[in-house]
Amino acid sequence: MASLTAVKLDADLKAYYERKVGEGKNKMSVLNAVKNKLLARVISVVNKQELYVKKQLRIDMFLS
Repeated sequence: MASLTAVKLDADLKAYYERKVGEGKNKMSVLNAVKNKLLARVISVVNKQELYVKKQLRIDMFLS
C-alpha cells in the first residue's frame, strides 16, 4: 500500500513508475522496485539519525 501511495504523491517515484511501465515492465514488478526505494530511504534515515530531506537540483547552476 505504501508504494501505491508513494507513486501517487511523490513526483520522482511517479515519474520512475511511469517510465518503467512505459518500457513494458510489469506493474507489480515496478511497484516492488518502488517499495525497495522507499525501504532504502527509511534505512538511510535511521542509519544517519536525521530527518529525510528531499534534495532539489539547482537548475541555475547548469544554465550558467
